[in-house]
Amino acid sequence: MSQHHKVVIVGSGPAGLTAAIYTGRANIETVVFEGLQPGGQLTITTEVENYPGFPEGIEGPEMMEVFRKQAHKFGAISKYEIINKVDFSERPFKLWSENTEYTADSVIISTGATAKTLGIPSEQTYWGAGISACATCDGFFFKGEKIFVIGGGDTAMEEANYLTHFGESVTLVHRRNEFRASKIMIERTERNPKINIITNHVVDEFLGEENFGIKKLTHIRLKNVETGELTTHEAGGCFLAIGHIPNTKIFEGILDMDENGYLKTIGKSTYTNINGVFACGDVQDHVYRQAVTAAGSGCSAAIDSERWLAEQE
Repeated sequence: MSQHHKVVIVGSGPAGLTAAIYTGRANIETVVFEGLQPGGQLTITTEVENYPGFPEGIEGPEMMEVFRKQAHKFGAISKYEIINKVDFSERPFKLWSENTEYTADSVIISTGATAKTLGIPSEQTYWGAGISACATCDGFFFKGEKIFVIGGGDTAMEEANYLTHFGESVTLVHRRNEFRASKIMIERTERNPKINIITNHVVDEFLGEENFGIKKLTHIRLKNVETGELTTHEAGGCFLAIGHIPNTKIFEGILDMDENGYLKTIGKSTYTNINGVFACGDVQDHVYRQAVTAAGSGCSAAIDSERWLAEQE
């Protein structure tokens, strides 16, 4: 026997939990499948200082717990299961976790995106302790530091230029001799006196120290891809700008996606190509990727879902 819910939200984070707050307040029975990473990417963010309403800042996991409590206050239920299969060919929609089949009148997808990483063991050691994948989120914490940016596309160039507002210097490291960024971004980066550019190099290792249980990145070791030569550089921060992967695999062949796998939504709405299925947050936003914009789109998805359900009745 399947379990039926009025609204199923797949994925948590600011988008999914905000959607749950709104559907809950609208007295629509709601369940949130929080999946592998309850609370989303913010649970690996040390401190959030740019979300309105928290002038002293707040730890990412703590912030998501506040969101969750608010959603639960209005009746939403969290299930810590992974949805690994869906069927949106007819209503009610069908979704499956490992052991259970669920049905839903409406589905909101907020599965987010995952930052691509280098796969170096020390990367995880200093993640959130000097290594980040979001300059807009964390650049402020690196005032006066020597900062490195890894990547060669428009995002890497944009982040390098943005980080010059904070760092003593910014060094852009790219594994090739040519950049895939647009010509205007390359020119802007090359003209910036605070940016150094190192090509034909990759990160070999992240190095740091630990005092009283607190880890901190202090150096980065680079490898010349042509000669194999290793060089060590002082680094107070390192930003990975090698892309994100939207968590959309289970929706392939079902929902419309762009060439990079992000879900397409119609106009300024959160409607997907299937009526009754909505998408919000980083799973459909590859431009802003901020907690506040994700929360805003979660609100939009909840309102779109509520109005769509009312039309069906």
